[in-house]
Amino acid sequence: MSDEPHNSSLPRRELGRRLREFREKRKMTRTNAARRCEMGSQTLWRLETGRSSTIKRVTVNLLCDLYEVTDDERRVLLWLAEESRKDGWWQSFAGGLAPDAELYVGLEGAACRLATWHMAVLPGLLQIPEYRRAIWEAQGRPVHIDSELGILAKRQERLDDPSFTFTVFLYDSVLRQNIGGKAVMISQLRHLLEGSRLPNVSIRIVPFDAPIHLGLHAKDFSFLEFPEHPNPVLTEPPVIYVESLAGVLYLDKPAEIELYQDARHDLERVALSENDTRSLIEAIQKEWGL
Repeated sequence: MSDEPHNSSLPRRELGRRLREFREKRKMTRTNAARRCEMGSQTLWRLETGRSSTIKRVTVNLLCDLYEVTDDERRVLLWLAEESRKDGWWQSFAGGLAPDAELYVGLEGAACRLATWHMAVLPGLLQIPEYRRAIWEAQGRPVHIDSELGILAKRQERLDDPSFTFTVFLYDSVLRQNIGGKAVMISQLRHLLEGSRLPNVSIRIVPFDAPIHLGLHAKDFSFLEFPEHPNPVLTEPPVIYVESLAGVLYLDKPAEIELYQDARHDLERVALSENDTRSLIEAIQKEWGL
């Protein structure tokens, strides 16, 4: 990857990926789509592969009209086009499913492998509704509960896909943090045990007495990897997602990816085995009064 402005490549790539998918759903060739929008086929290729240095709103709107996308899809595509022009990319979370959150959901849906590290709360793909609701209440931000829970349930359908691999590292404290009360925690831990038995899910706990490791410095993160495309040029490189109270951060530079790859390997070194993790979850269930 070239030395371009920090992370502006990610929204360009995501915009290109979505436009390419819309075109393919319409069963249009790139040449035909470019001709109908009065642009060169090479120009559209650069846009779809994230190589276009300038992305104009009028171009995105023309393609949206051609592909007959919905208003919500157009809104996200135009937002991505705007983000691609920024030198830095640190977006604030503003309640509801904001475009930056929608981008993560899109990346999660496209990923073939997801590894995540959490020190305080469970990742969304493993949360039960009551646990999720308690987190929203603690944050104190307005949300449309039914809509948000619907999105969460849709996201969790990824766990039924055998081509998707989910690796979870949890700090010991995640199992002991009281979120929603005793009854919620008992149900949540039961759900966690069920999830740990899925063939494409690996859950491993990092105990309090584990040797010092890079996870303590990395804080929470998600490491997303994407399927290989028949055309290597179109294969998406990994993306690191980091969320905080102030905003979300997407990292995709090779040096950044290497740092988090090292952190993931270090977590593998110190985490309990899957079987020992299940035993610990069962023990903590009893501590909660099961």
